[in-house]
Amino acid sequence: MNVHLQQILDNPLAAAAIVGNLIIIESLLSVDNAAVLATMVGDLPKEQRQKALRYGIIGAYVFRGLCLLFASFLINFWYLKPLGGLYLLYLAYQQFKPKRGSDDEELPDKQQSWLYRRTLGAFGQFWATVALIELMDLAFSIDNVFAVVAFTDNLILVCVGVFIGILAMRLVAQAFVLLMAKYPFLETSAFLVIGILGLKLMLSLFEHFQPTHPFSVFLSSHTADVGLTVLTVLMFVVPLGTSLLFNVPRHQRLG
Repeated sequence: MNVHLQQILDNPLAAAAIVGNLIIIESLLSVDNAAVLATMVGDLPKEQRQKALRYGIIGAYVFRGLCLLFASFLINFWYLKPLGGLYLLYLAYQQFKPKRGSDDEELPDKQQSWLYRRTLGAFGQFWATVALIELMDLAFSIDNVFAVVAFTDNLILVCVGVFIGILAMRLVAQAFVLLMAKYPFLETSAFLVIGILGLKLMLSLFEHFQPTHPFSVFLSSHTADVGLTVLTVLMFVVPLGTSLLFNVPRHQRLG
């Protein structure tokens, strides 16, 4: 642990750059997660929806804690970085590929879940929904830890990343939804950033097999980490600034 702390103290800007990238990824993933969970509780009576989501939050804390126990084991696998990059590129592809039909078709159907059908008869609609939410929480927790470990092998930063994921799911997701409702072009910026970060992780394949190449040395440098964070921030700040000043890109005027 002292070694990890020393790494952060020796290179605080690089550590801050990693945390900044994790905030972007975890916040965006939390928006999708929140949308899925909100859809799952949509058919419950109004007074039961918040209760079901509250159980979901508790489950998310538990599962992320359990996944964190395996983080020190996962960071030893170098190929998690390119796999994580491939996953982020897939998310970007899913966003920008031509859509067919209504977006509603992409939302999960509880009736198609084996777990939901088996628990519905035994425990009723509410607990069947809670069981399905917990299953989704497990999947989201694996995604969360996988994305964090793909970015850094510093165990302290891994813990910070998982904590960011929990906060993002609980607090940041709602703010992101409201912000993107007013400035819809920010969703495009977010997924472009996801694609760039995914490409950086994919380039770790080159770093692994050609560690002494000048390009590999640059990719692993603190300058590259800080530069990437500056680029990702500008991809949000520049269109937001031009939208506020000139309404280009156009933004919604919400009352």
